[in-house]
Amino acid sequence: MPKIPRGPVRGSVVFLCVVLNTLAIGVPLVILALLRLVVPVAGWRRLTGVVLVRMAEGWIAVNTAMLRATQPTAWDVRGLDGLRPDGWYLVIANHRSWVDILALQGTLNRRVPFLKFFIKDELRWVPVLGLAWWALDMPFMKRYSKEQLARRPELRGTDMEATKKACEKFRHHPTSVMNFVEGTRFTPAKRASTRSPYRHLLKPRAGGIAFVMEALGPILTEMLDVTIAYPQGGGGFWDLACGRIPRIVVEVRRRTLPLRNAAGDYTADDDFRGRFQDWLAKVWAEKDSRLDELLGEEPPIPR
Repeated sequence: MPKIPRGPVRGSVVFLCVVLNTLAIGVPLVILALLRLVVPVAGWRRLTGVVLVRMAEGWIAVNTAMLRATQPTAWDVRGLDGLRPDGWYLVIANHRSWVDILALQGTLNRRVPFLKFFIKDELRWVPVLGLAWWALDMPFMKRYSKEQLARRPELRGTDMEATKKACEKFRHHPTSVMNFVEGTRFTPAKRASTRSPYRHLLKPRAGGIAFVMEALGPILTEMLDVTIAYPQGGGGFWDLACGRIPRIVVEVRRRTLPLRNAAGDYTADDDFRGRFQDWLAKVWAEKDSRLDELLGEEPPIPR
């Protein structure tokens, strides 16, 4: 889009393209999702589930191609060799903005099975989107505050059970389970308030990925540790659409799964939980050091 300058006009055109793509794929997707909802037959739901995922992958592919064709953003993607669309992956990543989701989807789409994000339970009631997320088998999660657990101790552990239940259905077809282990987007203010020991990251939350590993067990192929960096400045979707994000680095590191053969219950076994948290803290320290390097890199010389 060379004749449209960076800024709101370019952003509006890109936004319109995304809306049109969403309508083109979203309307039939919602219709099929409704049919899946009202016909509770296992074979029908399996078939429609496959079709719905293919439609969502097509939506992502079109959005990614459009963004890369219209934006000056340089996409620096590393570590995709050897990924399989028929495997089972646990995917973890740092989280700085909503652009992270676009970066993950655009990078991993059709290279690994469709990414399943954990979604807050209250979002299941969002019009249209809630139905689409349900139809795509996105796991909905309830989170309880310390105050809620103090008032109702019987709720303790129900989030783990919900994670296990959500993951059980993933045993029957290749799946990538995505987890932003910081639990929220990074900001300097959050880093300070949580006393994070890392320069570019918040403290990781180990429970979510421990529960996924416990639920899926030996069928997981491996873990993909994704580091996302914006060396020349980041922003949200509007900044990306307006051409204000010069460069995005997405680096995928394949890791063997920790403590895979060790017996342990993350909730009840203090020793197992401590070892798991120590492992994740080491991973996060390595990621923090890697972000130091990526954010300090000089941009590649165009050829």
